[in-house]
Amino acid sequence: MIRTLVADDDSLVRLALTDILGDAPGITVVAEAADGAEAAALARAHRIDVALMDIRMPRLDGIAATERLRGLPQPPEVVVLTTFDLDQYVYDALTAGASGFLLKDSDPAEIIRAVRVVAEGQAMLHPTAARRLIDRYHHTTRATPQAHSRIERLTPRETEVLALLADGASNAEIAGALSMRESTVKAHVSRILAALEVGNRVQAALCARDAGVVG
Repeated sequence: MIRTLVADDDSLVRLALTDILGDAPGITVVAEAADGAEAAALARAHRIDVALMDIRMPRLDGIAATERLRGLPQPPEVVVLTTFDLDQYVYDALTAGASGFLLKDSDPAEIIRAVRVVAEGQAMLHPTAARRLIDRYHHTTRATPQAHSRIERLTPRETEVLALLADGASNAEIAGALSMRESTVKAHVSRILAALEVGNRVQAALCARDAGVVG
């Protein structure tokens, strides 16, 4: 069972999200929060697998709350919610450790899929949207020494996997492109995250951009 937390200052949005997730097999909503501070407190009190996090909330916004949740001993995955496609705030939340983002008017099936995808350790970013997001907000004129030193820890095969990951490919797509099993890709991704000292695939993609692994 995937244990979820819904954080949004709009009670109607919380109700809608809770209803959507509550009707999905294998998913349960264990906590609801009206602001980021309450979300952080509830995440410490309950075991949460996935948090749906609004960006603009009182007391503590979704970006700061995401950072707090990801800093917990057993951090939940976080999907940020926004009304603005490719909002700067969304980029900030992703760099804070969120695993993806959704628009608030997303189809219910897409919201359910997002929870399941990030619960498995993957990023919920459409490949095209991932590239646009990083290209728009993550500008680097040259590779950074820190990113280069981390990339050098990877094997040639892991670097190939990282390049595809940074381009927005899913584990299945990477497996197909490199003629390997999806379970092998998952193992490579786990080693890549550890070597790069990052918490999720989005941050690994940003590191790859910094190092010039992808254009």
